[in-house]
Amino acid sequence: MKISQKGLYALQAMMMLARHHHQGAIKIREIAYEEDLPEKFLELILLELKNARMVESVRGAKGGYQLRRDPGEIRLSEIMRLIDGPLAPFADAEQLRVLIDRDLPHRALYQVFLDVRDAVAHVLDNTTLADLISGTTPRSTKGKRAAKKKEKGSVLPMVVGGQKSE
Repeated sequence: MKISQKGLYALQAMMMLARHHHQGAIKIREIAYEEDLPEKFLELILLELKNARMVESVRGAKGGYQLRRDPGEIRLSEIMRLIDGPLAPFADAEQLRVLIDRDLPHRALYQVFLDVRDAVAHVLDNTTLADLISGTTPRSTKGKRAAKKKEKGSVLPMVVGGQKSE
């Protein structure tokens, strides 16, 4: 799966709005500056997110954009499907299932593509903006568990040149 530049910008903007969720609306200019995004392109992305009811605009001197829902309720898969369409690298899941049924010589290949699509969808469906801003993505928690296991594990002495080192 390849994410478009527009998709990446949308995710960056949504992460900033999530970081400032309880601080009110953020001006487009501030988002563009802090995230190093082109302001005009960002306007179009935010309009698309607004039409999808993920963000809302606030008018006035303290106006700007803010999330419509709590960051813990907005899944990455929602944002990515809105901006980039289906999550599969070659086709959407239904198209892959049709190919699996019809193209018997290549069934295993299409099944692998479907499995990849399903794995990506699982991670994106189970990762929210709140996870990203807190650093508790599925991958980061896996790494923390592995580090804790290492801490608890026993340490074997190292033997160098026939002598035990400490």
